[in-house]
Amino acid sequence: MAAKRWIDGDETAAEMLSRVSSERPFLLLPPLHRVPLRVGNVVELAGPSSSAKTQILIQAAVNCILPREWNGVHYGGLERLVMFIDLDCRFDILRLSEMLKHKIMEPNGSMHDHEELFAACMRRFMYVRCYDSLEFLATLKTLHHRLKREKAMHNVNIQLLMIDSIGPFHWVDRGSTFFPLGSHNRKCLSLQSISETVVQEIRKLLVLHPMLVIATKEIVLGNVYGTDGAKQNKYMLEASGIRSITSSSQQLPYREFMPPIWQSLITHKILVRASDDHLLIRPDQENSLYLSEWLLPSLGYQDKFVVKDAGIFVVS
Repeated sequence: MAAKRWIDGDETAAEMLSRVSSERPFLLLPPLHRVPLRVGNVVELAGPSSSAKTQILIQAAVNCILPREWNGVHYGGLERLVMFIDLDCRFDILRLSEMLKHKIMEPNGSMHDHEELFAACMRRFMYVRCYDSLEFLATLKTLHHRLKREKAMHNVNIQLLMIDSIGPFHWVDRGSTFFPLGSHNRKCLSLQSISETVVQEIRKLLVLHPMLVIATKEIVLGNVYGTDGAKQNKYMLEASGIRSITSSSQQLPYREFMPPIWQSLITHKILVRASDDHLLIRPDQENSLYLSEWLLPSLGYQDKFVVKDAGIFVVS
């Protein structure tokens, strides 16, 4: 019957765009605002340590769990579910709580009588911590049932799946071989098979639960290998089963260590890093300045932004 109603339905282009934008809204938040991100996209947020990657995830999460309007007050949120998978095991829930309170207080100036709104928003934020690749795989394989249950409970869809960060177990898995419990006839889990399974499970989730995926990745900036060592580096990568995806048309400013199967999943890539400069807000207050650059698609310029208590702000 639903299919028949869809076939028989008639709407103008303006009505169709309005319906799609409300059902599957774009994410337009600094410093990710240059390219509209929608469900089905898989974004890799790469940067060195202390480059505000997790802060960007928190800002996106707050925007998703806030309602568009509450008690006549406009908040501009999406009122959707967010799943945060913490692989770094360093997530600060207090920072999320503080930023959410700042957003709630912006139109009102006080948290008085808004505890109910705060609690409702926090219930839309789901958090899972994984300590190794096997726990990560188990989380992905059981995520469909949890999201289905949460969707029925809150009567809203999931908008964001966040992975912070995607590579902490990579080097441990390279030197390890896992043998699943039970039958010895089961295939052992290597780095390649783990990566393939992770990508396969995320693809399945995107079919069953259309959502936007944002994964952070910690990198080391700079030309790690000189020209003389380029061939040796390529040989070492190929010997360990990793092919470089860097081509002459796109030279990354860091060494790519994730396997090609993961790179095939990525639709957007952003580089963030801390700047040596500081922004003077007041005579007694300086804010660290950060830079963001779109690598996929390549936009050819950088945005500057600062992180404040109320969130991330782009500096012109």
